[in-house]
Amino acid sequence: MSDPSTDVIQGTLDMLILRSLSLEPMHGFGVTRRIEQISQGVFKVNPGSLLLAFQRMERAGLIDADWRATENNRRAKYYCITDKGRKELKTETRDWERRAAAIARLLEA
Repeated sequence: MSDPSTDVIQGTLDMLILRSLSLEPMHGFGVTRRIEQISQGVFKVNPGSLLLAFQRMERAGLIDADWRATENNRRAKYYCITDKGRKELKTETRDWERRAAAIARLLEA
């Protein structure tokens, strides 16, 4: 039997990052751990995809970043959600809920 974990569903990475950052500012590894923990190991985040998402989201004004010391006293870039990012999270969450409900109806038909 294959490993039941999978990459994050295409089109949801930004929403999952914004949701993670809505709880508290985090560095990239922290976001990865949060997504994997909350999904109970079902979703794995590709580090390359995460970096590209951070860059895209920062350019779009959805997140801000600054350099800080980690718990291990190492330098890391910490990301935090902006007001624009919070609005985008609400929009993406509503859209995801609408799509998930539609899929559930199709599976029940």
